[in-house]
Amino acid sequence: MAEDSELWDVICEGPFVLTKTSGDPAVTVPKTRKEFNDVYLKAIEKNFRAKKILVCGIGPDEYNGISACQSAKEIWEALQTAHEGITQVKQSKIDMLTIEYKFFRIKGDESIQDMHTRFTSIINELHSLGEIITRKNFVRKIVSVLPVPGKAN
Repeated sequence: MAEDSELWDVICEGPFVLTKTSGDPAVTVPKTRKEFNDVYLKAIEKNFRAKKILVCGIGPDEYNGISACQSAKEIWEALQTAHEGITQVKQSKIDMLTIEYKFFRIKGDESIQDMHTRFTSIINELHSLGEIITRKNFVRKIVSVLPVPGKAN
C-alpha cells in the first residue's frame, strides 16, 4: 500500500532530480548516473515502475502520444490533456453533459434498460470530469423520466 502511494506521488509530482552546483559562475546541473546514491536509484526505479504501469494501461494509439515522455508525470499530464482536454475544453464538456442531464428524457422506443445505460453514461462522464451527481439526485432524475403506466407520452 505504501508503494502504491509513493508511485502515485511520482506520477503527480514528478521524479526528484538530484542536482549539483558546478562551474564559475555557479550553475545547478543534474548529477551524472555515477554520482547517484542508493536512495536516488530507488527514486529513479519508482519513476520507471510508475511509467510502466501507465504505459501498460493504454492502447497503441495512445502510446504514440506519450512515447517521448521522460517521466511518469509527463505521461500522466499528456493522458489527462488527451482525455480531458485543457481547462476550457473540460468546462465545455461539463456544460454539455450538464445540459444533457438536465433535459434527459426517455426516448419513445427505448427500453428502461437502454435508458438507464444512456443515463449512467452521462453520470459517469460527469464524474470523470469531477462533477458528482449524488445518488439521491440520480434516483430522483431516473424516477422523474420514467413513463407513467397507462399515460401516453
